[in-house]
Amino acid sequence: MDVLDLTRLQFAVVTIYHYLFVPLSISLSATTAGLQIAWMRTGQDRYRQLTLLVGKLLIVTFAVGVVTGLVQEFQFGLAWSGFARFYGDVFGPTLAIEGMLAFFLEATFLALWYFGWDRLSRRVHLATIVVVAVGTLLSAFIILAANSFMQHPVAYELDPVTGRAHLTSFRELLLNKVNLAAFPHTMAGAVMVGGALLLAVGAWRAWARGRQDDADAPAFGTLARIGAWMTVAGGALTAVTGDHLGKVITQVQPMKMAAAEALYSTTTGAPFSIFAVGADGFSIKVPRLLSILAYGDPNATVAGIDDLQAQYAAAYGPGSYIPMVPVAFWTFRLMIGAGMLAMLLALLYLWRGRRGRTPDTWLVRTAMLLPLLPAAANSLGWIFTETARQPWIAFGLSKVADGISPGLTSGEVLASLLGFAAVYGVLAVVWLRLVRHLVRRPLDPLPAGEQPADAEPAMSY
Repeated sequence: MDVLDLTRLQFAVVTIYHYLFVPLSISLSATTAGLQIAWMRTGQDRYRQLTLLVGKLLIVTFAVGVVTGLVQEFQFGLAWSGFARFYGDVFGPTLAIEGMLAFFLEATFLALWYFGWDRLSRRVHLATIVVVAVGTLLSAFIILAANSFMQHPVAYELDPVTGRAHLTSFRELLLNKVNLAAFPHTMAGAVMVGGALLLAVGAWRAWARGRQDDADAPAFGTLARIGAWMTVAGGALTAVTGDHLGKVITQVQPMKMAAAEALYSTTTGAPFSIFAVGADGFSIKVPRLLSILAYGDPNATVAGIDDLQAQYAAAYGPGSYIPMVPVAFWTFRLMIGAGMLAMLLALLYLWRGRRGRTPDTWLVRTAMLLPLLPAAANSLGWIFTETARQPWIAFGLSKVADGISPGLTSGEVLASLLGFAAVYGVLAVVWLRLVRHLVRRPLDPLPAGEQPADAEPAMSY
């Protein structure tokens, strides 16, 4: 592998690993706030206990996400100084604001929430976790605006002397149509990831260990149902928002949609392959489905890879503008398949466990592995999004090869990649051990004398 391939691999490893924790932080913060509101409205002890558990899972996940996020930003200066030099004026405000939200607003109010149980009034204490939940959404929206610029550059002008991109409107950058479509899709995926984790935790404590041995099993049964409904709702929203995002991407990056189907010839009423072996081998196709996905019209014409390659070569100069088609083809399908399977398993869990029934043993064991599916779907979605944009780092403006740091050697990239991998390996072990420790412990008992309704006693912790 040459230095460009290694640098791309490094960026992929760092980003995908970091993104394992981002959707969890988003969904767990909102779930913690929702559980605390449920406790304050109903006074039921289980909601308070679950609020504390999910909040602790959030703290562990947030801490690891901050560390991995720092590494991700560090590599911009280490390996992508060419990109940072030319687009720093555009990316700088988004990274700065996202950093302020993550490190100051979210971290500060999360600490206030954790340490404020016996020091703040109930409403003020609730407000701290609501601020965290809103902050994670704002942070995600702003950082997605930076990525959306790479998909569809807007709100910039190029300096005629230096060639650097200068931001002309921060508002237009945020309101990029790709960002407006990608944000709800990303948030729906985050709901699925968090829901699957809570379903796995709840199912294990409620059923796998046996109700007779675990006094907290009823509360964990509630947590499992909450997680299952989150997974189902997140899956449905992901499908709806993904359909809209696909149509927007077709407008700004038609090559990406063509690569998703390996469609080389421009076709009217283009089909969509559920499965295929080779370019001319066995395939299962749904007639006209690609035209519907791309334009919402079964008779629409979808541009093929060969015609788009000719157009791009005429517009941007000689060279190949075709991404890695097999990667785009299969990541797109595996993304959809993993998400749908997670949603169906969650639905099955809700059905088999309705009215207090005990779910099948195999289903409980499967639910314990369920978080792998939406996590994989999220990662596959980002792999598709980024690799199917190749060879562009900012579509139509500059190529990936122009963004790496000058003078960077393969040895330097490999050494840093191994270092990041070692750090990430340690963080993975730490996160898993902490999560296992938290979910194996008994739920926190209510403080002596606490009244669960609308009174304002101190909330000891």
